[in-house]
Amino acid sequence: MVDSQTVKVLLIDDQPMVGETVRRMLADEPGIEFRYCPDPALALDTANEFRPTVILQDLVMPEIDGLQLVKFFRANPTTRETPLVVLSSKEEPVVKAKAFALGANDYLVKLPDKLEVVARVRYHSRGYINLLERNEAYRQLAATQREMAAELARAASYVRSLLPPPLTQGPVTIQWKFVPSTQLAGDMFGYHWIDPDHLAIYLLDVSGHGVGSALLAVSAANVISLKGMQDVDMREPGAVVTRLNDMFQMDRQDGKYFTIWYGVYAVSGRSLAYCNAGHPPALLQASGQLHQLTAEAPAVGMVPELPYDTQRIGVPEGSRLLVFSDGIFEIEQPNGAMWPFEEFLARLQHELLHNGELIERHWQFVQQLHGKEILADDFSMLDVRF
Repeated sequence: MVDSQTVKVLLIDDQPMVGETVRRMLADEPGIEFRYCPDPALALDTANEFRPTVILQDLVMPEIDGLQLVKFFRANPTTRETPLVVLSSKEEPVVKAKAFALGANDYLVKLPDKLEVVARVRYHSRGYINLLERNEAYRQLAATQREMAAELARAASYVRSLLPPPLTQGPVTIQWKFVPSTQLAGDMFGYHWIDPDHLAIYLLDVSGHGVGSALLAVSAANVISLKGMQDVDMREPGAVVTRLNDMFQMDRQDGKYFTIWYGVYAVSGRSLAYCNAGHPPALLQASGQLHQLTAEAPAVGMVPELPYDTQRIGVPEGSRLLVFSDGIFEIEQPNGAMWPFEEFLARLQHELLHNGELIERHWQFVQQLHGKEILADDFSMLDVRF
């Protein structure tokens, strides 16, 4: 990195008299370091070692054409962007044009007045030093961004490691798909057996995206999955969500809140208890009908000291439950129109009749509908079969 206070001038000229004249012009100027190279064959090596902030170069020298040397300087990585002022004994528009076309920054008829030399040296050096400082700032920024991206990737991998494996055996099977819109998402879901007869299933969606949303999602999920609620019956969804609301008020979470659908399936009674706090309705296909499992309750964290209710519904054998975030249906189409919720419901009802890999088909469909591979919001969807 060049000292921001130092101007370094390299003169390439085969005439020692010119070299001495320029040296004297700059000798009493503060903050200017001068280097003279009389041999154009050594110009590149000298420049690579000296690292000038401006190069003054004669156009007429023995053994090497001055315009050719301009090309060499511009092809050399160290001097590719160094300001280059060509010196000529004549005002020749054709030569000027060629020099500028090859990459020269300025043109002086030698020998100019000292005031002009000093002014141009300082002007070009100041611009070049600013360029170096900007490039260094960009380099440091890029390094920081790479480091942050690596940290976010590790964090995203950790968040994904918290998601449960598919449930493939027993009275209930569960498949899922999770595709974050950014590296760190605000969606989190899980399921676990509270006891041999009760299976808890939940999906929550924190407002916003990024680190803050992911941290809150993980914290809330840990409370649920690790049963971190004293004196709360985890089999009662309303009581669970009420305690979550007490624990995660948005004024203590940097203004963030989350919606959640939390349900508990009782195997012996073939019933599903659930609570919906501002979340999209889960869909239960039972006995040929599609039930929307919703409730008129606000998101967790928005209203303090609010009791949440538990709803219940029967689950006949062969029923199917879909739990999801709003990212699977709030799809902006290429024309700017949002996909109507009624069309989303109709499509899912049609897909449920096929009894196949609904989630993967739906993911491919909304990608096509959106017109882009990555959606605007996190895609989270659970397919539960009883």
